[in-house]
Amino acid sequence: MAPVTVVTDSTCYLPDELAAENGIEIVSLYVNFEGGARTVKETELMTQLDTVYADVRASDPWPTTSQPSIGDFIACYGPILAKGHDIVSIHISEGISGTAGSARQAAEQLAREGKGGERVHVVDSGSSAGGLGLIALAAARKARAGGSAEEVVERARETKADLKMWFAIDTLSYLRHSGRIGAAQAWLGSTLKIKPILTLEGEITPVERVRTSKRAFERMVDYARQRHASGADAWVVQHIRSEEEAARLVEACREVFGCEPVFVSEIGPVLGVHTGPGLLGVGGIRPELLEG
Repeated sequence: MAPVTVVTDSTCYLPDELAAENGIEIVSLYVNFEGGARTVKETELMTQLDTVYADVRASDPWPTTSQPSIGDFIACYGPILAKGHDIVSIHISEGISGTAGSARQAAEQLAREGKGGERVHVVDSGSSAGGLGLIALAAARKARAGGSAEEVVERARETKADLKMWFAIDTLSYLRHSGRIGAAQAWLGSTLKIKPILTLEGEITPVERVRTSKRAFERMVDYARQRHASGADAWVVQHIRSEEEAARLVEACREVFGCEPVFVSEIGPVLGVHTGPGLLGVGGIRPELLEG
């Protein structure tokens, strides 16, 4: 049975050391500024987050995002396949990105060229950010325990089914500008002066709206209690330019779950250009899904 390598994309926002420790390979998405005149890999922008959102607000037209190219995936897959490994490639929801489609096209091209592309298994996570990170991590743990490609895919799908995450954002204005507002469109008719709480299950879906940041924070903690009650004690916290609030949320959730988070990380600009700074997110899965 061939060893399995898990590939994911930059919107997993896994801490670098955690990805490396679990043998996870990452392919970057892109942010396009100035109408596409300047295109930058998200992985390169993660060290420039202090200035990225100023660039976003000043950009006309509004920045767009794009998936990795077929060539990006071929460059990643080729050396892994050449080593004799199978690949399970897990990506941001197809409801909001064409990344998984690019991955499939790359696998098909490698198969036509006799370079093992038939050994690439592409999985739509139906998620992104911390959710995608947890799914990729669960799959990688299964792979490192000696699971076959089919078993790794099954672990990814099982984790996807178990995953629940909420995100509180500071304003709907970024989603309005980017055109990615989805089912939250109905909220625009009332006011932008709300704190939307959203989830990502295939596409961005509204959960509820609150009036203040304090109430949004309280609802994140309430949701952590719901996940704990469901046995989902492998938890993560996410933020965008909100380190202090994220630290407060981690402290509150540590009391709820009675354990440390799997990881805490900042969401990058591929999602950030759609949600804006001020985001807080929390969610989790059953801990056994992270066991090999």
